Amino acid sequence: MLGHPLDPWQEWVVIHLGELLEDGRPRFRKALVLVARQNGKTELLVVLTLFWIFVDRVGTVLGTSTKLDYAAESWRKACKLARRVPALNAEIPKRGGIRKANGEQVLWRADAEEHALEDGSRYKIAASNEEGGRSLTIDRLVLDELRQHHDYSAWDASEPATSAIPDAQIIGISNAGSSKSVVLNDLRDDAVQYIETGEGDPRLGLFEYSAPDGSSPVDPEALAQANPNANRRIPMEDLLTEGAAAMRIGGKKLAGFKTEKMCMRASVMDPAVDMETWARPYDPLQRIPLGIRHPDVKAGCLQAGNLEALRSRVALVVDVAEDSQHATLYAAAVQDDGRVRIDPVAAWTGPGCTKELQADLPGWVKKVKPRKVGWFPGGPAASVAASLRKRESWAPRGVVVEEISRDTAAVCMGFAEQVTTGQVAQGGDPLLNKQLGTAEKQFTGKRWVFALGGAHVDAVYAAAGAVHLARTLPPPTAPRLRMMPP
Repeated sequence: MLGHPLDPWQEWVVIHLGELLEDGRPRFRKALVLVARQNGKTELLVVLTLFWIFVDRVGTVLGTSTKLDYAAESWRKACKLARRVPALNAEIPKRGGIRKANGEQVLWRADAEEHALEDGSRYKIAASNEEGGRSLTIDRLVLDELRQHHDYSAWDASEPATSAIPDAQIIGISNAGSSKSVVLNDLRDDAVQYIETGEGDPRLGLFEYSAPDGSSPVDPEALAQANPNANRRIPMEDLLTEGAAAMRIGGKKLAGFKTEKMCMRASVMDPAVDMETWARPYDPLQRIPLGIRHPDVKAGCLQAGNLEALRSRVALVVDVAEDSQHATLYAAAVQDDGRVRIDPVAAWTGPGCTKELQADLPGWVKKVKPRKVGWFPGGPAASVAASLRKRESWAPRGVVVEEISRDTAAVCMGFAEQVTTGQVAQGGDPLLNKQLGTAEKQFTGKRWVFALGGAHVDAVYAAAGAVHLARTLPPPTAPRLRMMPP
């Protein structure tokens, strides 16, 4: 009827989305469709919506996207297509059948011209936010670009609107996201768990076209797994060319290619530090001699070479996570080869971590005897500002307490530059590795800092701050030699 035959992958998806239980309800009450961009997911949504309205004759279909304009694009295509097909156009009332006024865009289907619109079916659109779907009863809910749902506000507004309909269905469609895509990631993880273990929600379906984790952007087989229309509507040559460019450029370009063209989940979209470069100067043994027992350091190793001289070059920095559930203390010192060595000193976690930090910090400073102790007064560590500013109550004589407040962007960007150029030596601390793996850039103009508001980055800030203070320390004063008379 439509004159729009589905591509093979689209046909497979709609057939299995349409599976029914014995009582007539959809087998999948919730379903995720994950596929790389430009493979026809918008076309799939348009055809599905018209099927629900004119064949299934459900009450209300609500289509949502991150921006109303994006949802409106699918709505306009559906209206145009329905008007072009005489059998469908006959069921669209001439008066009020397509309504676009006062911010409301609705396509109505009525059984006959004289019937009230409310007796038929309708296709509405809304933005994915805390208001989209409220006060409605929804038979079919479409959540386009689900990767952009960084919290549950849009889900909590629309999902309950399907609860009163026994045969309601929710379709989330997207390419892969990042660690911020909490709704998409949670639903996918639940679906994979059920597939692998049989435990969980049997009515949550996953229809995923993606490259295997770790695939190369220039692997044609991996690209074909994420792009079912490769060499059908999308030339494989173009994908390979773009993949090669993404590998050369790296960073945000590479992360974007992996999520959008390979449908692979990325930990971050704009990584602050290249983790491959970060791993190169890995040396678990050559730690700063801080008087701390490390299980992975052999006896006597702390005295190797000239490490003991690092004691006169140590800087400590402490930072607190934005939710005040974690805090970290890091040490850094400039080695004889010019590289800056960083090591963990202490970490606190849980609701009482800031209280424990304030109680423990004086003891650590007394034990390590750094030249400087620093913190970021403009960040979450401001919650312990009163204690840190009372230098006389906890900092030993000769230890300088410094507020790193002049240029946080220089600290963050400088740390990334030192990592890129191989000037940071590190011992593979699991906490720092984890936080660096999810640290993103937050730009102000052309300058950036480590982004807050997502995963914890207190260890990242503490390590970067320690490197900054260590690099800016004046050289230690050489001892004065006194000549003895003959």
